[in-house]
Amino acid sequence: MALYLLLQIFWLATTLEGLASQPQVTTKPGCPDKCGNVEIPYPFGIGDSCNIGVGGFNITCNDSAYDPPKPFKGGLEVLDISLVSGLMRISGYVCWQCFNETGGVVSTSRRRLNLNSSSSFTFSETHNKFVAIGCDTHAYIIGSLGRNFTSGCMSFCSDTYSMIDGDCSGIGCCQTSIPKAFKRYEVDFDSNTQHQNVLSFNPCSFAFLVDQNAFSFKASDLNRLNRSQTMPVVLDWGIGNESCEIARKDATTFACVSEHSTCYDSTNGEGYRCNCSKGYQGNPYLSGGCQDINECEENHEKKLCEHNCINLPGSYYCSCQKGYKVLQDDERYCTKNKSVVFAVLMGVGIGVSLLLLLIGGFWSYWARRKRRLIKQKEKFFQQNGGFLLEEKRQSFAETFKIFTREELQMATNNYDKSQIVGQGGFGTVYKGILRNNKMVAVKKSKIVDKTQIEQFINEVHILSQISHRNIVKLLGCCLEEEVPILVYEFISNGTLSEHIHGDGFASSLSLENRLRIATETAGALYYLHSIASAPIFHRDVKSANVLLDNNFTAKVSDFGASRLVRLDQTQVTTLVMGTWGYLDPEYHQTGQLTAKSDVYGFGMILLELLTGERPISSTRSEEYKSLSRYFLSSMKENRLFEILEDRVRDEGGEEELMAVAQLAKRCLKHKGEERPTMKEVVVELERLRSHEHPWEPNNHEEIEILLGETSQGHASNSTYSTCEYSVDSHTLSALEIGH
Repeated sequence: MALYLLLQIFWLATTLEGLASQPQVTTKPGCPDKCGNVEIPYPFGIGDSCNIGVGGFNITCNDSAYDPPKPFKGGLEVLDISLVSGLMRISGYVCWQCFNETGGVVSTSRRRLNLNSSSSFTFSETHNKFVAIGCDTHAYIIGSLGRNFTSGCMSFCSDTYSMIDGDCSGIGCCQTSIPKAFKRYEVDFDSNTQHQNVLSFNPCSFAFLVDQNAFSFKASDLNRLNRSQTMPVVLDWGIGNESCEIARKDATTFACVSEHSTCYDSTNGEGYRCNCSKGYQGNPYLSGGCQDINECEENHEKKLCEHNCINLPGSYYCSCQKGYKVLQDDERYCTKNKSVVFAVLMGVGIGVSLLLLLIGGFWSYWARRKRRLIKQKEKFFQQNGGFLLEEKRQSFAETFKIFTREELQMATNNYDKSQIVGQGGFGTVYKGILRNNKMVAVKKSKIVDKTQIEQFINEVHILSQISHRNIVKLLGCCLEEEVPILVYEFISNGTLSEHIHGDGFASSLSLENRLRIATETAGALYYLHSIASAPIFHRDVKSANVLLDNNFTAKVSDFGASRLVRLDQTQVTTLVMGTWGYLDPEYHQTGQLTAKSDVYGFGMILLELLTGERPISSTRSEEYKSLSRYFLSSMKENRLFEILEDRVRDEGGEEELMAVAQLAKRCLKHKGEERPTMKEVVVELERLRSHEHPWEPNNHEEIEILLGETSQGHASNSTYSTCEYSVDSHTLSALEIGH
């Protein structure tokens, strides 16, 4: 019986050997499989009859202008296509903005990419980075179509000697990641001095999306990049806009047609992709495209079998020479017949010995690991100032608690992703439930300066003393991790930003609630500046850092960027930190942080409450992407009521709304000394809410003077240009507009 079975296996292997040796088919019959040096596998194809027919998979092979020929999708060159990973690399363009000696823009760029809207082509978030190059450069990437977002980075330098080749961390070059599933983006530039201080060696700013494995910064890039420069950009692609489960219900359109193929959903956008099953290779989009891998031939050097290797469909089989039998414990090896029993007994004995050694080793490892964890927790506790905190323990608030690592791991289900309620530049916030069923917000910071541990403990001490109904309460901390963890009270109703801009909250806040929330927020900032035991500058005042509870009471949060100030100080020099659109321009230019920097951020919140607009938006014209510039221009031209949100305009009186707008305008003055203090802001808002404000209805002269003020001091320090890319029409093309 065994001999018969062996003969059957040999017969099957012989039959399949011819199939395995057949050349792999990657395209439809009669269609070219290459354009120049680039392979064009189906579902892509050169010509309408050679591609899958839907979703923009047609490739044009240009053999008249190039030798060897080059493949194009619309106006952009295709560099390569991968079936296994579902990626396509194309040649993208570099955006730029160049200045002359007088600070004028001498050239800029505007380009756009378009793909078939019915396909699931998206920019790959795992392979691409957004890069900006220049010595006086701010670059913003604003994405849309599929996912809306705004991000960016800043790059500065004063000479070419400070830059490091291969380092893109902000000196001459900066970079940032991009999110999933977007099909269009624009690039905005901004410059502090229009490159006047670096014009001799860097007259231009550059920005582009690029395959992160294909670009490494060099100092020479400051002058090497040019108008015709291209950069490889990676696109994720898929079939259609349905999942595998839905798509396979219609066999006439399902793309995974090969017998030995599998389907998996796209991880970046809509649609699905196909792969050959394990043990097969080839093209899963063609009938018979997935062919068996001959493991015995391709892996011969790996010695899969000690004696004979027999190829099987999707696998392989090992057999032994005459006089030998397959070893029961591992079928790859053979043993002589007469020694099989002895080998088995030896195997059992060895197995038992190994099992005992394994058990002993496991317990020894577990004990050592437990001791190591205890020592590690003690090390981090001491390193993070635990003993210093214990010395100050009596002066902390009674509600403040020092948590253990295990308590917070249990509260957050070991920091499970499903517990994340917020992420920012300074860390991740998790929702947690303590043993007493109290809900808390657990913030894991990304980094802490180990040389400033004493200052960190002092700051925790100060924050624990804060008791204000409009400030999120610090409940405790954990010092047993490498980076200290802070525990705050949990606020359940989302952020003010979500209630102003979220799709499900459109115009949900009445004018009365908006003014109350603004007053409460201003009161919290006034408390931090003037009443707390040590002055605190928040440094990141924005609507996303104002939380709302179930009663829509405002709670100022996120002190990751905050700085404590000595009582005798009015300003402090720091590394510039904050959020685009809310950042104080004076602080940005000088690095001098003052209480008036928070006033500027609060002014932007007032504008959001009045207009319902975002601080930076690609939906407005290029000149007015900045909300502050849009607002100041509207005030100057007496068009304030045209930009107010409908509900605000309907519920407010003209005099009342003009008064709030004037207050916002004062908060946004370019010079900090001209802005009001937070105390003055609170007083004016309280007067407005009680209808006892000092504006007289017939005082037209004063209002006209205020409207006539210009923002030239602010506007002259910034110059914008736009470079657009999108995935939204039926062909991939590149449109360039230069001026």
